[in-house]
Amino acid sequence: MNRRFLALLLIPFLLFALGTAGYMLIEGWNFVDAFYMTAITLSTVGFGEVRALSLYGRIFTVVLLVAGVAFVAYGLDYLLTANLGNSWRKRRMKRLIESLENHVIVCGYGRVGQSAVTALLGSKRQVVVIERDGGKTAVLDDLDLPYLIGDATKDEVLQQAGIERAWGVLVCTGEDARNLFIVLSARALNANLYIVTRSVDAENERKMRRAGANRVVSPYQIGGQHMANIIIRPHVTDFFDVVTLDGGIELWVEELIVSETSELVGRTVGQANIRQETGVSIIAMLRENHSYIPDAHTVLQAGDELIVIGTREQLTKLEKLTGISLAHI
Repeated sequence: MNRRFLALLLIPFLLFALGTAGYMLIEGWNFVDAFYMTAITLSTVGFGEVRALSLYGRIFTVVLLVAGVAFVAYGLDYLLTANLGNSWRKRRMKRLIESLENHVIVCGYGRVGQSAVTALLGSKRQVVVIERDGGKTAVLDDLDLPYLIGDATKDEVLQQAGIERAWGVLVCTGEDARNLFIVLSARALNANLYIVTRSVDAENERKMRRAGANRVVSPYQIGGQHMANIIIRPHVTDFFDVVTLDGGIELWVEELIVSETSELVGRTVGQANIRQETGVSIIAMLRENHSYIPDAHTVLQAGDELIVIGTREQLTKLEKLTGISLAHI
């Protein structure tokens, strides 16, 4: 778009320069007469010729006239396409975001944000991206997902992204100060959000949590731990990489919450017979912020979070038993 706009500014100067030089060379006119003839030709005002034109002068005038008309057509097409296209795109984006619920807002589309969006798009979760750099518009357009170009530290931008209806926020910018401010704003706008933020400096983790972040992630720390795990337990690491990063095996690790209306409430894990009924294996259970591995005598309660592993088909079966969709966890 910037190149087209630059061309829109330069082409008139080039046409005037070409026309003036052409009349001076072909007809031998002085600069003023040549420039005037170029002006009335390109503007198509219909004034008479400055002087009688030779055959080559008339041919040159026709060429110059066609070039001028083509430029006007190009300019109008650009202006209409740019203005109407942008307006239509913004209206469409606004309507789409307003229709979303329980979506995830990703603030910052750098390397960490791109990786997060890729993972989210592989799930059932709907995503809205907020990016401050307008130069990434073309990249975001190719993703075909709703996004906003703006500053996520501003309340109005977060509200445009539907933060009141969102399930969670991923704060992925490369500046801890910005991340902290976004966390504060997001928590103030929606007290029920699940907020995960990036922390470049591990020392800022406590501040992030005080500001309202549920989880604080340090990419450098996680990367170091992962590298160490590859050395210590390579086969275990490879397995979980394949499972959690969708590397080909149709296994997924998911969280499912037992709803109040679920038929599992009040039954033990053994009585529920989840493994035999669905094929899903329970890895762990979270209850009142405590995690443990349930046994066959563990009684399931409403609000229990089950960490499970299975195929998508198996997880869908368990989803029906828990009563809460994977898309609304």
